[in-house]
Amino acid sequence: MDAVQLIGLGRRALAQSQEVPDIMAEAWQVQALSQAIGSRLAVGGPPELRGEALGLSEVGGRGCGALGTPAFKVEEIRASHLSEIGDARHTLLELGVMLGELAIALVGIACSAEEDGIYWQCMEAIDAADEARDRVVEMLRKLAAREESLPEPDSAGAP
Repeated sequence: MDAVQLIGLGRRALAQSQEVPDIMAEAWQVQALSQAIGSRLAVGGPPELRGEALGLSEVGGRGCGALGTPAFKVEEIRASHLSEIGDARHTLLELGVMLGELAIALVGIACSAEEDGIYWQCMEAIDAADEARDRVVEMLRKLAAREESLPEPDSAGAP
């Protein structure tokens, strides 16, 4: 499945989650998808993105680790369905939005957490989501710089 489609599924699932365990499970899904998108871009994406993409993958893994491992079957892990990244720019824009939404959801949980463990778990996951978003913003900046440096195509029949 295309990355943008998976991001859309993740955003809807996160928005529909009401209970803390469900939000935490969706947070893990978002981090896992960030990790998978970063890995895919690091291996086969534009060369100028590869360093930041590798960093995104590492941060996504750290975010998953902060949240623990939910009891998902492999087929329930959205990231396992990632088959392509059609448009890197569009994918990164959507991923950035989703990471922002994730941070907001986790702040809500952290503010109402009655257990220190949940609070600190959220803080680490928020930190990972923010760092992942920073990586995404940097990759978008690099893509924009690359597009600016490309020569304009000649117009047919132009004087």
